Amino acid sequence: MPKPVGMEVSFAAAEAVRLANVDVIAAYPITPQTHIVERLSQIVADGELDAEYICVESEHSAMSACAGASAAGARAFTATAGQGLELMHEMVYVVSSMRLPVVMAVCNRALSAPLSVWSDHSDVMAVRDCGWIQVFAENGQQVVDLILWAFRVSEDPRVLFPTMVHLDGFHLTHVIEPVVLPDQSRVEEFIPEYCHPFPLDPERPVTMGAYGPPFIYSEAKKAQEVALRSTKSVILEGWKEFEASFGRSYKPIESYRLDDAEVALLTMGSVGETATIAVDRSRRKGKKVGLIRLRLWRPFPFEELRESVKHIKLLIVLDRAISFGGPGGPVASEVRSALYHLRSRPKVINFIAGLGGRDITPEVFDHMLKRALEISARGQEGEFEIIGVRE
Repeated sequence: MPKPVGMEVSFAAAEAVRLANVDVIAAYPITPQTHIVERLSQIVADGELDAEYICVESEHSAMSACAGASAAGARAFTATAGQGLELMHEMVYVVSSMRLPVVMAVCNRALSAPLSVWSDHSDVMAVRDCGWIQVFAENGQQVVDLILWAFRVSEDPRVLFPTMVHLDGFHLTHVIEPVVLPDQSRVEEFIPEYCHPFPLDPERPVTMGAYGPPFIYSEAKKAQEVALRSTKSVILEGWKEFEASFGRSYKPIESYRLDDAEVALLTMGSVGETATIAVDRSRRKGKKVGLIRLRLWRPFPFEELRESVKHIKLLIVLDRAISFGGPGGPVASEVRSALYHLRSRPKVINFIAGLGGRDITPEVFDHMLKRALEISARGQEGEFEIIGVRE
């Protein structure tokens, strides 16, 4: 049984890519992602991984190189963050629409302006509708596990969609945590060889990304939407197989002390572990508080979310991005939409915090719980607040 090893989470992500035995890595540095691709360059240079390492001139080129590699039948990986994800924005849509199973680690970072290299979720929310499978990690072990799982699911012939594994910049990327790296042989058993059914091949010409006039475009997008939603069963199957192989369990919605809860926090990413401290504090005071962790962002886990809140009276949603000019945070908007048609649904209170990397401490969650109860008592369910803004 492999033992935990202390390592920087960015290095752990690189080790997961090595274990997945990728064929092509297209890389461009950007804080706080750079350590992943730097480590991978060393791994390839040292002969620990037989892969083509392509140094490109931009993130747009990185995703373009991954698209070409994947289309030719190669297992492809890249990583990015913040502004880099926005620079590759065009190609992110192309890759999903062409059904190319690229895997990308996104080290979540705030978007300019003002310039920030610190973590929030404004970058992922800018690409939430791009057609990729998207999952969130809370710690280093989950980063390793979800990268391995991503290759297994994305390359399944029933899926053939790219996957983003989100990890919070600095809060995860630059911290050292104990991580269990599975044996290479076990990983090879878990991840079958990639075999694209329609690869680019001069001997068998195919057309990819051709012009779509109005009479066919709607049908193409409908087919893409149906196909992405249908990946859900394979996503769940992949997590069951991962648990059987490595002993760690994942679900689209994961909970903490939720069984008898009347009030629940909802989080995504690394702050979920911090929220458990606030939940425990509230429990010691006799308050029935629990936690919902949204693991699977796309395709959105409607059924699991509805099931998790069926006994909840008040749901407090934490967003780490703003939908400017909208009803508050994008996660809360989607949660409200998912619960709208339920006959009995909880009140949803939205808080926005952690923008530009500002700390979200247990005390911040304590404050959210107190304020949510006050807002709910006034009947102002649609209200949202930005936490910690100085006057």
